[in-house]
Amino acid sequence: MNSCVIGIDGGATKTLCVVLNHQGQILGRGEADASNYHTVGIKTAFASIESAIRLATQEASAKLSMESVTVEAMCLGLAGVARPRDLEVVRGFVLQLLSSQTIPVTWALLPSNVVICDDALIALVGGVGKPVGVVAIAGTGSIVFGRNAQGNTKRVGGWGHILGDVGSAYHIAVSGLRAAMKAYDGCETVTSLTAASLQERFTTHFNLSNFNYITDIIYQPGWGVKEIASLAPIVDQAAAEGDQVAISIIEDTVNQLAKATQVVIESVFAPDSACEVVTTGSVWHALSSIRQQFESSVVMLSPNAKVIWPRHQPAYGAGLLGLLSLGKRP
Repeated sequence: MNSCVIGIDGGATKTLCVVLNHQGQILGRGEADASNYHTVGIKTAFASIESAIRLATQEASAKLSMESVTVEAMCLGLAGVARPRDLEVVRGFVLQLLSSQTIPVTWALLPSNVVICDDALIALVGGVGKPVGVVAIAGTGSIVFGRNAQGNTKRVGGWGHILGDVGSAYHIAVSGLRAAMKAYDGCETVTSLTAASLQERFTTHFNLSNFNYITDIIYQPGWGVKEIASLAPIVDQAAAEGDQVAISIIEDTVNQLAKATQVVIESVFAPDSACEVVTTGSVWHALSSIRQQFESSVVMLSPNAKVIWPRHQPAYGAGLLGLLSLGKRP
């Protein structure tokens, strides 16, 4: 009665763990710090995963009135896990977890019931509720990933902020900053129906006496991708209020994401096949109707596609993959 599965969503910001019973009900949740070992290191990443599992299994054990739960399957969906070296590192995490003395778990794992994948797959499975469909992730970064019933997959994007991430919050923010700089230099005129240019918006946001000091903000120590991406709402707000340059940036974002989605759909689904496209990430909650425009563009390009909001969190998707490894479909 205490047999369960564990699903883990490990990202660059935080790590979430859920414990599911065989019916797919959540028995426990746990949250810890980041576990992308590429950015925080192997030791810190493992500590976060272990902590999230400990918290989730403690809650599950208490709910079941037992000293420990028996774990038959586990899925670790982690950011940055794409190459053989990554799989080797995560397998090392699993071995450490099996010998951990801090987790109230009785391990009953077979190799076939340990699933290691990247976070795009668990976002798809959690969002759609099954491992078939397309997920369009547009947050700090961006990626579109799809999988069909035969297990064939296609990814577009996910190349990081230097090589890609078009359609991400980072891309929106940088595009806005560059437009503002061109206006400041006199190389491009920023027009706005509200008489407030992007240049003025950034100046006001940072309380600068002159836009020229924007470099002190952007290039300051400790500022990176996440901090710059956090400026995307300034461009979004400008677009929502009619700023024409901001609107063009948002339109480009929609076009790039819709094109990527079309490529994924056509790569893994037959022309007459229906598929669901789940949208996840902060960009989809923008004020400038990005998601509505995206939905219209996707349906126009791929008439059999249906754009949906996530049904479950990625961590739950990891749990579902664990259940599927046991041959169970809740």
